[in-house]
Amino acid sequence: MSVTPVSVAAADADVLRRQDPEMAEVLLGEATRQASTLQLSAAENFCSPAVLAALGSPLANKYAEGYPGARHHGGCEIVDVAERLAVERAKRLFGAEHANVQPHSGSSAVLAAYAALLRPGDTVLALGLTYGGHLTHGSPANFSGRWFDFVPYGVDAETGLIDREQVRALARSHRPKAIVCGSISYPRHIDYAFFREVADEVGAYLIADAAHPLGLVAGGAAPSPVPYADVVCATTHKVLRGPRGGMILCGGELAERVDRAVFPFTQGGAQMHTIAAKAVAFGEAATPAFSAYAHQVVANARALAARLEKEGLVVTTGGTDTHLITFDPASLGMGGREVRGLLAAGGIVLDCCALPHADARGLRLGTAAVTTQGMREEEMAGIGALMASVLRGQVEGKRAREEVRELATAFPPYPG
Repeated sequence: MSVTPVSVAAADADVLRRQDPEMAEVLLGEATRQASTLQLSAAENFCSPAVLAALGSPLANKYAEGYPGARHHGGCEIVDVAERLAVERAKRLFGAEHANVQPHSGSSAVLAAYAALLRPGDTVLALGLTYGGHLTHGSPANFSGRWFDFVPYGVDAETGLIDREQVRALARSHRPKAIVCGSISYPRHIDYAFFREVADEVGAYLIADAAHPLGLVAGGAAPSPVPYADVVCATTHKVLRGPRGGMILCGGELAERVDRAVFPFTQGGAQMHTIAAKAVAFGEAATPAFSAYAHQVVANARALAARLEKEGLVVTTGGTDTHLITFDPASLGMGGREVRGLLAAGGIVLDCCALPHADARGLRLGTAAVTTQGMREEEMAGIGALMASVLRGQVEGKRAREEVRELATAFPPYPG
């Protein structure tokens, strides 16, 4: 018998329904939404049942400030085992000397990395927000832009690729304390060796924000930042298919500084159920099946990008090396938010993003979740064609939603 998100959620909802029927309906509603629409958000995926089981385990009850063997609370013998497993599996998976698995999110991981290496007022070189930099890369609305002096680098106007000469020139001119490489919407591999070279030339730390590509790294489908960066920050969801959370990888010489920056400087008690779920995800990511999955994610992204281009949409950088694609809807005479709304009405869920050298917002989508569902290149071509038909007004929202529901039903996120 097939097990869908609705039936998985139903067991939990039965418990909730007796205690809190209103919230039970919310849980079932979200399960139904996920099962009947296409999740093309580049930042989302479907956890395995084992990861979900760890998240809903009794470890959620345990308070465990500190680190294994040095907790500030009693009764941590069992949760210490869970965290040690997560740390050892992360180190083995990514070839890192040290791993901290306690950050509650990717932003928490970046905050801790800055706290470990920088002081308020230090200069940091990072990809500008209009080119795909994250809020933690210098947004004035974020702690990063308030506490540090960020200097943004950009991309080439013609190719959309990171402007290497600009990076080198800015580094030489500003002599930053740290250089950040990473993006929320850059579809190509980042040349970590180049950034390491520039960082060494100006005496800067190199921080890799690998929140998006780290799952591909785990599966051998993307180059690893670990041999080049002083500190690697990442999330454990997205392509990695773990729980929502963060992690930090670094060399042994920075281990104590990183650990102290996470706790007690930026966080309190570790979320032990989430850490256990991270351990489960790291174990899953070390398998040949996950490697095949990661490579299929990239193949699917390339197939989807190619179909969007064939349909006349402008795909930035002309394609992708990763799980994510960005495209400019200007040729349709629409802005990003309008396009997102039209596609959402048809059951296709994706995100807006900033586009380099463009006045309006573009669209960002990813293939991690639909690949988890078992879709391949043929389905990607169909999705691309459907998206274009909706945006050209050839298929109205109700009909598109029916097609999407049929496809999603054929590829359930949680099959038996």
